[in-house]
Formats: sequence, C-alpha cells, structure tokens
Amino acid sequence: MLPAVISGFALGAVAPWVVRAVGARAHWLLAVLPAVLFVYFAGFLPGVAEGQVYRFATEWVPGLGVTLSFYVDGLALLFALLISGIGTFIVIYTGGYLHGHEQIGRFYVYLLSFMASMLGVVLADNAITLFVFWELTSLTSFLLIGFNHEESRSRRAAVQALIVTGGGGLALLAGLLLMGAVGGTLEISELMTQPEVLHGSPLYTAMVILVLAGAFSKSAQFPLHFWLPNAMEAPTPVSAYLHSSTMVKAGVYLVARMSPGLGGSELWFYALVIFGAVTMLTGALLALRQTDLKLVLAYTTVAGLGTLVMLIGLSAPLGYKAAAVFLITHALYKGCLFMSAGAVDHETGTRNPLELGGLRGAMPITFAAAALAGLSMSGIVPFIGFIGKEVMYEATLHLGPVGGVVLTIATIAGNALTIVAAGVVVLRPFFGERRKTPKHPHEAPVELYLGPCVLAGLGLLAGIAYPLTQDSLTAPMMGSMAGTMPDHRAAELYLWHGLKLPLFLSLLTLGLGIAGYVYWDRIRESLAATLRAIGWGPDLGYDQVIAGVEWLSFRQVRVQQTGYLRHYLIVTFTVFAAFVVWTLMTVGGGPSAFEMPAVRLTEWVALGLMVMGAGAATLVYSRIAAIAAIGVVGYAVALIFVMFSAPDLAFTQFMVETLTVVILVLVLMRVPLEVRAFRGLGARIRDAVISIAVGVVFTLVLMGVVQGDLDLRLSEYFAETSVPVAHGHNIVNVILVDFRALDTLGEIFVVTVAGLSTFALVRLALFKRKGGAGEGGGA
Repeated sequence: MLPAVISGFALGAVAPWVVRAVGARAHWLLAVLPAVLFVYFAGFLPGVAEGQVYRFATEWVPGLGVTLSFYVDGLALLFALLISGIGTFIVIYTGGYLHGHEQIGRFYVYLLSFMASMLGVVLADNAITLFVFWELTSLTSFLLIGFNHEESRSRRAAVQALIVTGGGGLALLAGLLLMGAVGGTLEISELMTQPEVLHGSPLYTAMVILVLAGAFSKSAQFPLHFWLPNAMEAPTPVSAYLHSSTMVKAGVYLVARMSPGLGGSELWFYALVIFGAVTMLTGALLALRQTDLKLVLAYTTVAGLGTLVMLIGLSAPLGYKAAAVFLITHALYKGCLFMSAGAVDHETGTRNPLELGGLRGAMPITFAAAALAGLSMSGIVPFIGFIGKEVMYEATLHLGPVGGVVLTIATIAGNALTIVAAGVVVLRPFFGERRKTPKHPHEAPVELYLGPCVLAGLGLLAGIAYPLTQDSLTAPMMGSMAGTMPDHRAAELYLWHGLKLPLFLSLLTLGLGIAGYVYWDRIRESLAATLRAIGWGPDLGYDQVIAGVEWLSFRQVRVQQTGYLRHYLIVTFTVFAAFVVWTLMTVGGGPSAFEMPAVRLTEWVALGLMVMGAGAATLVYSRIAAIAAIGVVGYAVALIFVMFSAPDLAFTQFMVETLTVVILVLVLMRVPLEVRAFRGLGARIRDAVISIAVGVVFTLVLMGVVQGDLDLRLSEYFAETSVPVAHGHNIVNVILVDFRALDTLGEIFVVTVAGLSTFALVRLALFKRKGGAGEGGGA
C-alpha cells in the first residue's frame, strides 16, 4: 500500500523528463499510473463489500507511536477509487487542455503529487500520517491554484487557499493530538472504537471544535467558503479535480471518518446540520449570481459540500445512505461538467453563458456528455442523481415534525437552485441561437471529451444498475460512517419508491428549478443588486483580516526589532530573570540552607581571575581591552575544568577563547578602537542591575539543583555502555562522537560557517580599504 500511495510523488518527480522524451503524447503514458492504481483499489471491492477491512503499517517513528499505517474500508476505498479513477481522466484531459504549454511538465509534477497526497489522506490510519498528507494537499493545491503565477489574481487565490486550509490544518493537528492523548493511541481505527472514552473526556468539546475547524476550512463551509470559488483562477483540469473528488472533499471525508468516535452528540449534530445547511443555501444562491461557467459550478460545489456535511450530521442509516449516494452523484456529474465547461472555453474562448449559445451542433459529443451530467445534477430518473435526491428527502423527513420540515424546505430550496445552475451550465451554452465567440467553435480533441463522456455514462449506469452501486459502494461506506459492518438491507436503493412524499417533493423541486431557470436573468440581477447594497462579504473580510495582521506585524516589528543587540539582550535577560524568580516563589525549588564548601587555594585563584576579568570588561573603554578581559574569564573557566579532571573540556575552552580573542581583535582593528561615553551613567546602572539579577538567579537555580536529588540514570547508562557499545573509554568523547554525533556534527558545521563568514567579512573590509578590485584584487 505504501508504494501505491507514494507512487504519484515518484512519477511526478520524473514527469518533466517524460514530457520532454515522449512529447505531445506524454499524458497517455502518465495516465497509466492512476489507471493502474484504480484497478489495484478495485481489487479490494469484493472483500470490503463483505465487511473486511485491510490495514497496512510501516514503522516510521516508533518511539513516538507514529507509523505509516493505512486503512482500507468502505469509506477509504470509495474515495481512493474516485481519486485514482477521475485522476486518470484529468491527466489525459491536461494533455489536451494545456497542449503546447511550456510549463506542462511542471504542472504534471504538481498534479501527480496532489493525487498522491489525497490518497494518503483518505487511506491514512495514523493521525500524524493523516496530518502530513493533509498539509501536503494544501501545499500542492497552492502550487496548482497559483500555476499561472504571472497573474496577480492567481497568486492571491493560491495564498488565500493556503492560509485558510493551512490554518485549519493546524487546528486539526491539535484536535488529533488531543484525541490521541485521551484514547491512548494515534491509530484512527482504534480511536473510532472508543466513542465512550472520547465522549466522556472533558476535552471532548475542544476535540470536536478543532477537528471540525480543520474539516470546515478544507471543505469550504460557511463562512470559510470564499476561498473555493476564488480557486477557479487555476487551470480547468485543477478545478475539475479539486471539485469532483479530491481536496474540497477531504473535509467531508474527515467528518465521515470521525463520525463513529466523535458523532452522536448534540454538539456534533447541530454543528454539522446548521453549518452544512447554511453552506448549502449560500452556495446554491450565489451560484445564480455568476456569469462564468466555472464560477457557477464552483458555487454549486460549495452547496454540494454543505449538503454532504449536513447529511453526515443527520447520522442514522438514512443520513449516511444519502451522504454516500450523493457523494458518488456529485463526483461524477461535477467532474464531467467542469471538464465540459473547460472544453467549451478551450474551443470558443469564453466561459460567459451570456455570450454562448447553439453549440450543440458544433460540439455534439461535449454536449451529450454535459447533458447527461446535467440531468443527473437535476435529479432526473433514471440517473443516480434521482436516487440521491429521493434518499436525501427521506433522511430529512425522518428528522422530526419541526426540524424535519425546516430542513426539508431548505433542502428543496438548495436542490431547486442547483437545477437552475445546471440549466445555466448546460442549456445556455448549447441551446438557443448561435452567438459569435472569440474563437470559431468546433468539437474538442478526444482528450477533452473522453473523461466527461465516461463520467456522464457512469452517472447513468450507477442509477440503472443501482443494486451494484448499493452493494459495492453505498453499504460499505455506510458501515464505515456508522462504525459497524455493512448493512446491505439498510442500504437498499430504488428507482421507484412508489407514490410517496419524496417523489412529490422531487417533482416540486424540479418545477421550482425550471421556473427559476426561466427567470434566471431577473434573479441574477436582483442578487447582484442585493450584494452591491450589502457591500461586504467573507472575501472582503479576509482581506481586512490580512491587512490587520500586516499592520499589527509592522507595529510589532517596529517596537521589537530595534536593530541594537543590547536591547535584545536586555529584554531576554530581564524576562528570563523575572520568570525564574516568579517560578521559584510560586512553585518552589529554590535552595535551602547552604553551607560554604571547602575551597582550595588554586580554586580561589581561578575564581578571582573570573571576577577580575568580568569587572575589567565592564569598566574599560577600549574594545580590545574588553576582549582581553573576557578572554581571561574564559581561561579561568578552563583552569576550573583542569582542576576537576576534565582536560578535554579545558583544551576545548582554551582553543575557543584563543580563537575568539584573535578573530575579534582582527575584526576590531578595522573599526574605531576607542568608544568614549558609549553609555551614560543611567544605562550603566541599568545594565549593572540586570547583570547582578541574572547572576543571582542563576546562582539560586544552580544551588537548588545541587541540593536536590539528581537522576543519575543517564549518567549510569553512558558509563555502562561507553565501552561495550561505542568502544571508547573516554566517556565525554563517546558522548560527543557517538551518542550525540549528529548534534556534534551540527555544532561543528555552525562553527565552520561562522569562521568562514568572519573570514569573508575580514577580507571584504580589506578589499574596501584598498579601494576595490582595481587596487587590491578580488575579494
């Protein structure tokens, strides 16, 4: 499973070379991988349909309980099939849509990496693994949305998506860590078997809020819905992939995955139902305001995501069944319609439905695919969209006499507005009089209509062959969301429910949708006038928040970053001393009665040298003299190391002090050596007080540590294992070279870089003093 998940990253890494080697046909070769992955995941269908789950684990950071573990059940498998299956057609579609683009190889890098990241999200079983892939989807989508980085709108949309989804990702990480702490494991499949533990924790509310914050940001729930339509600045292959089966549904997947463990409470129910319903109506209503085919579809995606979240929140068998069916429905028709809209734009040069018309003769194949997808989107029998709408009404009606009526009315309104949007996307471009377009229209290349045709046909096939859809996909996903075995009886689907209320509600929805389409122009103008009158929205609010953060950052930097090292040291030492004193006073841990130990004469001499060196460094005006005095302090410390049988440390200290003094003297020879009246009396008193305070605090801490019980387990471990494990008798050397070798290597690297930098600065000073390369040669 691990090779299957990360294969997209590997292929993406070599995609530019494949494009250069194969040329214009590279997309057919690159599409082989997602197609093979689809076949691989399809092999799990029989077992998953019978209730089997598959788990694969590879050790990653075992000490922290982090594994690269993957989990295949009904929910994960359905998403994996959608990601790899639709991804196959998106790769092919890219070859036609971006044909001849000089950066198409780079685009494949982003696209295939994004596919791999999404597979990692839906298959991950470890919370940390999930988070890593979750953030990779945000990063790769940022690159995809901002692909046309020369345009400011693309850059803004990419940054906006990254900030919103990245911020939600941090909230998700906090929620996952809380769940792991409460449940005692980071494996999601194990956490979902402990609902009573999670619900009984005082951190349950925090867990739900944090997890839903991550899910809602990724799936564009109100009021965070604004980033998704703005992401339409990306090329159409990105839009089709993101909106049909991948990133924007990652939040829906997360909510469905967490339902067995976090679901069942009033907080969970009301959060999902209210936010989902509001998002559904907001997206469907704003879709009618748009005059861009991609934006119309984008806002209907917002509505669809809200519908999915609402249905998952309803829980029970009917809510889960409606969510499963609508997930399949939405993925098929939305992927088809986005690619069809891209084909229309590619062949006509415009996506404005007001400028399009009569294209069914010029683009018959694209029209056929779009028409089938539009019928499914409108919930017309015998498409899977009709079944989804019927089950949706069943789920809302079972909510209760009051809530059920309110939610059903809201769902009817949302579905009716979606039908209007389907008419705008399908009927406006392909019917009516032929309009003059920037480009002469003709049928798109096969790459642009292959995917739409297959997805539209699957929407029809899934409705006609509903028993297969029910047993292979719907029932296993319902079982995953409920945390039970697949219940094929509860998952039964029908094309004909009889003359029941859901059927009449479907007819009412269709009638309202047709009426809305007839009056679409008036509705659009009214919505535009209303939005202009309001004059504010979440997108503008985002700009205001970013502007506020930038203003605060500027002010904060002006105060904190003065450019003077002494200011930074004053603040650092003062805060350190204050917090340590506060801790000692409130928590304790300070020294008790202290007896003066016996001190040898040589130790008194070393201490005296340190005190005199420190005092001289603070009193002299000459920088050279101050450096020499500080060097005396370092040499005195080295003497103490010698007295306490640490010759290695003493030798290191002697070298460091010598090199420090020499280098600083070389540098300061190039700058004024005497600085008179550098600080006033007040500044000197302030520095003296801070210095004494820090010294006293350090002394108290060290005395408290010495008087306490020391944990010698680590020291004993090094003493016992130094010879048999590291084959060294000098324990200090063994610790530095073997037990903490990487740390020591890092220190050596830092010292080397610092030395080279100092050498470069000295050379630069000499170069400038000699008047440039003409006199002194190159630096």
